[in-house]
Amino acid sequence: MPSQPKPGPLPAGIWVLGFVSMLMDISSELIHSLLPVFLLTELGASALVIGLIEGSAEAVALIVRVFSGALSDHLGRRKTLAVAGYGLGALSKPLFAMASSAGMVFAARCIDRVGKGIRGAPRDALVAELAPARARGAAFGLRQALDTVGAFLGPLLAVGLMLLCADDFHAVFWFAALPGALAVALLVLGIREPRSSRRPGQGSPIHWRLLRRLSPVYWAIVVVGVTFTLARFAEAFLVLRAQQGGLPLAWVPLVLVVMNLVYAAAAYPFGRLADRWSRPRLLALGLAVLVAADLVLAHAAGWGLALVGVGLWGLHLGITQGLLSAMIADAAPGDLRGTAFGLFSLLCGFAMLVGSALAGLLWDKLGAAATFYAGAAFCLLALGGLLRTRAGTTEAPRA
Repeated sequence: MPSQPKPGPLPAGIWVLGFVSMLMDISSELIHSLLPVFLLTELGASALVIGLIEGSAEAVALIVRVFSGALSDHLGRRKTLAVAGYGLGALSKPLFAMASSAGMVFAARCIDRVGKGIRGAPRDALVAELAPARARGAAFGLRQALDTVGAFLGPLLAVGLMLLCADDFHAVFWFAALPGALAVALLVLGIREPRSSRRPGQGSPIHWRLLRRLSPVYWAIVVVGVTFTLARFAEAFLVLRAQQGGLPLAWVPLVLVVMNLVYAAAAYPFGRLADRWSRPRLLALGLAVLVAADLVLAHAAGWGLALVGVGLWGLHLGITQGLLSAMIADAAPGDLRGTAFGLFSLLCGFAMLVGSALAGLLWDKLGAAATFYAGAAFCLLALGGLLRTRAGTTEAPRA
């Protein structure tokens, strides 16, 4: 492919959004790195129940994004919805500390993920509008990298707090409120709403006729992304796999530390690479890495080998997550980017719920290895779909 011109420095707003994501992920992952084991050991939940809680919560976040994205296009105001979403996420944190049943955890998890769903599409649209077109891959990669630094620091903080608090889950969960509040404050004070590409109030915020304006390239990316999501079930099963291999309770959050350390290290370099190389080929590489991760985790008898699989899982996230966002941004019209991100999330939300429920069912009925073999099979299906569609050979226009 012909070489692309070098992008200049990224706008300050991209960095602010990255640090907002980092703080909120510290808050969220401090809790989420312990939640599967808390449910299993303290509340007696089965793998299927854990899969349903995690899958439903993540599905709620992804499904809500379709409405927040369309509404942000309609209002022409991304920041307002982003603040509302981050605020709801911050307010949900104390609920985990007060949870005494799987039902209470489910409620807290869903409230938290509704906040994530509200903020996700408007935030991604903000990134697309703040970044120069030739640097969108780098912009999404940077935001994802800082987000993942938070997802690394949160579990690391959880390890220290578990040791300090003698494995008292509830005491540790109370610490999560502070970084969440700081994230909201930084967003309110540090971001100025960019000029919208659409005047607010034009027509209904959601109308099916708008789907006709989304290109075949966009829909091809959606099909591959949905199949990919079936393969990438809830990360709670990574935590359970390592704990099953003998990892001590206080050190269980190291699973997400390892995953997110690799994820953070890979996200920005691969984001920059996506501005120069074929994005579909990079996506295929990420799918191949996920297959390798699933096979390692399927065969892991102890927690050491399980952590190798977790590291490969983090590498695939670093390759693919910012990349998929950049591909969606390129394939969608500028005034429909919020809707495009939201619709993509809606369909991936259903896939996440199905994939996580299936993972939990296989874990309970056939064992952990069957869960990861199924993930590898779905991943190969997504890879085959990528190779067989025009999205595997055609680049969307970068505008």
